[in-house]
Amino acid sequence: MAPELQALLDRQAISDVLISYCRAVDRADLDLLRACYHPDATEDHGGTFAGSASDYIDGLAPILPRGGTMTHTTTNILIELDGIRARVESHILAFARLKKDGEKFDTLSLARAVDLFEKRETGWKIAARHMVWEWNHDMPMSETWGRGIIAPDPTVLVRGRKKPDDRVYTV
Repeated sequence: MAPELQALLDRQAISDVLISYCRAVDRADLDLLRACYHPDATEDHGGTFAGSASDYIDGLAPILPRGGTMTHTTTNILIELDGIRARVESHILAFARLKKDGEKFDTLSLARAVDLFEKRETGWKIAARHMVWEWNHDMPMSETWGRGIIAPDPTVLVRGRKKPDDRVYTV
């Protein structure tokens, strides 16, 4: 295969892992989250956790299924291929609806994932992840669906759910 074509396939495989990570966290799909990492991978979550990726996921197991509304989006993906390794930087924009001390609020954060990917027998996966936190903005919860323009009756909307109840697992 031409090296340029292989590079495109490798870049797409890496991008798929980054996007799968976001789906896994949002849908509380722990199997998919584990599939994003090599078994011996490490996770440095920028001050909130440092250790094995497996321990990181084990720590999320009781939290994600009841974590409420979250949306993680991966953007600005820069992949530097070097044979069976790649240095990857991507931005993760995360929205979450949280509750603390009885008050619901919305929070928007931007972090960068600085990853080492490796291509092994099971394909491209994260071998080491380092999160870098850029900014955060908290705001009062306000959900009016565009003041009724998007959905005059929001009770009819099909809403996102956690695994296995979300549409992505039932369609």
